[in-house]
Order: sequence, then C-alpha cells, then structure tokens
Amino acid sequence: MQTGFIAVIDLGTFMIKGIVGRKNESNVISILASESIDSGNAIRRGMVYNIEETGASVRKLITMLENRISQKIGKVYVSLSGQSLHTIEFREYKQLLSSGIVTEDVVKQLQLSAEKYTPDLKRSYSVTDVEYYIDGKPERKPVGVTGTQIEALFQIIVGRPNLTSNIKKSISDKAKLEIADYIVGAKASAKIVLNDEDKELGCAFVDFGAGTTTLSIYKRGVLRRMVVIPFGGKNITKDICALNFTESDAEQLKIKFGKAIENHESPFFSSPFSSKPDVDLKELNRVIALRLDEITANIKEQIKLSGYENELGSGMIITGGASQLKNLVEYLTQKLKMPVRKATAKKTYINNASELINNPSFTQALGMLYLGEENCEMESQLVEDEDNQVDTVKNNIKPDSKDRSKDQKKSRKSQKGILSMFDVLGGMFSDDDDDDDDV
Repeated sequence: MQTGFIAVIDLGTFMIKGIVGRKNESNVISILASESIDSGNAIRRGMVYNIEETGASVRKLITMLENRISQKIGKVYVSLSGQSLHTIEFREYKQLLSSGIVTEDVVKQLQLSAEKYTPDLKRSYSVTDVEYYIDGKPERKPVGVTGTQIEALFQIIVGRPNLTSNIKKSISDKAKLEIADYIVGAKASAKIVLNDEDKELGCAFVDFGAGTTTLSIYKRGVLRRMVVIPFGGKNITKDICALNFTESDAEQLKIKFGKAIENHESPFFSSPFSSKPDVDLKELNRVIALRLDEITANIKEQIKLSGYENELGSGMIITGGASQLKNLVEYLTQKLKMPVRKATAKKTYINNASELINNPSFTQALGMLYLGEENCEMESQLVEDEDNQVDTVKNNIKPDSKDRSKDQKKSRKSQKGILSMFDVLGGMFSDDDDDDDDV
C-alpha cells in the first residue's frame, strides 16, 4: 500500500468538502477519496460563524475520508475566503552592486521584503504575482540582466487580521486536527482552471460561490486585481424563499427550474412539493434576475476599477457551484458585452475522478489539492514507540533469576513507568473536549 497523501478541507457556505489525493513525479493528482457535508448556517459568506458546528462537521468529514482510504489524516490544508479579501500593490526597489547583474539572491531579497510586509489594519495572506523592472524597463526573467536598479511590483492578497481565528478554533481546537496551511480559495481556483494564454491575453475570472462571488482580473500573465463581492447563490435561494417556500424547497426550485434568462414557457408549473402552491416560473425567474443584476453590476464596476475593462482578450471565465444556473453564460454575455465561458479543473492536472473535475463546485477544492505540498498522513511513530516499550517490559521479567526479588522490584518499577507513559499517551489521544467556545 502506498503511503503519503495531501488532504484539503474547503469551508464553503453551502457545503464543506474534503478531498484526499496523491501526486506523482509529474505533479499529476490521483484522487483517493472525496466527501461533502452540508454547512447549515455554520459558515456565512465564506467565513466560519459557528465554531462548534464547523468543528463537528470537519471531524465527521475527516472520519468519513479516513474510512474510505483506510489511513489516518494528521493534518489538512484549509481554504481561506471572506469578503474582506482583496489585492494591494507593494513596490520594492534595490540598487544593484558595481557588477550591475541581477542575481538569484537579489530576487530572493525582494521576495522576502514582500512576505514581511505588514499593511495597516490588515494582514497579508498570500504574495501572489510579481512584475520586475530594471532601470524602468519591464523584465520577466530578471536574473542575469544588467542594470543599476531593480524594482519589483508585488500583488499581495490581504484581509482582516483575524480571518483565520475562527478557522483555527474550529479545526485545531474542536476537530483536533493540525492545519498544514491556509490557501486562498480564489488563488487555488485560478491555478487549476486558467491557462497561460488566458492570463496573458487578459481575463475576468469569476468564482460564483454560495456566499460570495470572487472576481480576479489577469493581464500580461499577472493577477491585477482580486475582490470579493458579498453575494452568491445562497442569496438567490433566500430571495426565492420570499415566494413562500422553505429554504430547502427554494434551493431545489432554483436548481431545477431557475433560469438567468427567461424563455417563453408556460408561466406556471405544477409544484413538485406536496401541499405547496404551483410555481409561477415567470415570478421565480424575475426574483433570480433581480439578484443577478445586483451581482453583475458589482462585477462590472470592479472590472472598470481595475483599468483593464477593454483589455480582456479572453473575456470572462466562470466557475463555482452557483455558475451552474441555467442560461447564466448567455445572461452575462448580454449584460457585460464580452465573451463568457464556463470552466472547471483542467484534466491534465488530475488523472481520475471525472465526476469531480466536471463539477464546478469542486474547482476550488481541487485547486487546493494541486497547491498543497506537505504529506498529510498521520505519523505512526508514537504507536511504534509504544510497542517497543511493551517489548522492553516483557524482556525485563526474569522469573528464573537467582536475585528474583531485585529483578521483580526493577520490573515493577519499569512497568509502573510504562503505565504512566500509557496514561499520558492515552490523554493525548482522548476525544474529550471541555472547551466550550461560542461565536
């Protein structure tokens, strides 16, 4: 049996997803297991709201994954999202030495400056793309180029300083699971969906989630702007609830009958729910369109603010669970006057699990899997040490020794020490949790 794998937890507003996968030498992923659990109201707009419920869901999800792979998960990568996330620019200059040649060390120093940068009232969560200029001229590969000064323009994703606080309480404290690292969701989605040509020609990459809609603008191979709009598919569902439907029924209506653009069908449809009124499809789609108009207006304004409104050669590329709304591509094409296409994870990165690759709601989780590097399998060293100590106890018992009383005293002392160790180890693995953190 092969050992070693990467495990990710995607904390979505609608669903919490867990995936375990293994990479080969070519960095291609084989999916070992995947599971999902309804988020309920524990996560709102991409952020943990109820610590207790989130922790319990993650622990249940991990158990389900472990049962599927017959191996223990020791740590996980966790998604990072939320409406406060956005990009800022950070510039750093460096005078070159008398030789005037840009070295690897110079580039590393610039990168380190960006990683250490602390913005006012915010926290840096990821240093993404960078552009280099030598004596004012752009240079994509600066190492080895001569000049007098090098400038680096970094794009840094920042957000509220306490964005990871509730995640840590849920996963580390409640679910008793180590966090390997936090991965910005929008960065993960873009990594596994976009190709170099999309980024070079320029595109508006939109991840339609349940709680938020994330827009990323790329041009000349670099992320230029990333912003989170605090509306998503769940807002549409709640709007449908105003037509006298429960949230569960409203979600099903949206999926089965909802359209971004109306066609000329019969305005009424016999309700699929017992003891419920007939569905007025015209009214249903009107409600959907109102919320979509608001989300789209925000997207349009953010594209304009990026300064690349007329430079997006690849148009708009959409993904995410809420991108599955019928006729959404046609709707956005009309509203934004640009080509729009749906996209999911590229098959070149994953060699199995086509049902996940073709499902846009799993795009972010698969991207996280691709960015993850640490082995997440639980180490078995403690168990091995325990077994070795038991063997030592057995070997120390010598009933036929001439000095039996001495040996028995030593044996009892040794066994007492070992039992104490077992008590400590038992405490380490105890499921008892007296911490009652509330939100």
